[in-house]
Amino acid sequence: MRASKRPLGVVTAWVRRQPPKVKAFLAVVTGMAALVFIRFIVHDHDNLFVAAEAVHALGIAVLIYKLTKERTCAGLSLKTQDLTALFLAVRLYCSFVMEYDIHTVLDTATLVATLFVIYMIRFKLRSTYMVDKDNFALYYVVIPCAVLAILVHPSTSHNIANRFSWAFCVYLEAVSVLPQLRLMQNTKIVEPFTAHYVFALGVARFLSCAHWVLQVLDTRGRLLTALGYGLWPSMVLLSEIVQTFILADFCYYYVKSLVGGQLVLRLPSGVV
Repeated sequence: MRASKRPLGVVTAWVRRQPPKVKAFLAVVTGMAALVFIRFIVHDHDNLFVAAEAVHALGIAVLIYKLTKERTCAGLSLKTQDLTALFLAVRLYCSFVMEYDIHTVLDTATLVATLFVIYMIRFKLRSTYMVDKDNFALYYVVIPCAVLAILVHPSTSHNIANRFSWAFCVYLEAVSVLPQLRLMQNTKIVEPFTAHYVFALGVARFLSCAHWVLQVLDTRGRLLTALGYGLWPSMVLLSEIVQTFILADFCYYYVKSLVGGQLVLRLPSGVV
């Protein structure tokens, strides 16, 4: 007698057969269910933001382990690390001149770790760097983010340059992972440590997005008013949602690969 299929396998197979619109609807429903769950188990939603930065730091720690122990940077995008260092540096500047809190300390530690990763890729392990696969043009994201920051930025009482900088780092963070996703799409195969790192980014993005959404719900929209007027409050929330959905597809295949016992993640065409 044939053994019955595992429930998770049955559900996964059913989801794969659904058209794109149904998959998108299921993703939205799942996200909303996760938000409701988090809202009931996490009483101080500020902890979600701290957790997001901690998970990001954990992902970079995985990269450092890969670079120092395996002595290879194959599969890693130097351009994503450059963008990460850039938005962290700008955010640190804004933090020092606008507000100083625990996030400043976490961002400082994450920036130092990111700079170490950049140093290892650029100088120590240059021979293993996939320069031909890491072919995402940075001006595709840096210039639009700068222009958008000039057009839509906070309407607070801070110096105009500081408000531009704040908006720029918010927009750049939302798309900083795109070069890494392009590299993985070019190679089609993602080794374990790189997959762990990108999954950690996905979890961090989701926690950060959950923090903002739940804060808006808890304050009944007053948080958006506190951020300023015009399009800026909506753009902050939209940026959080965008960076979450950018990584959602990869995270799905990561979990599927993990459940299936596969150490190496193979991406179908068009996933990222």
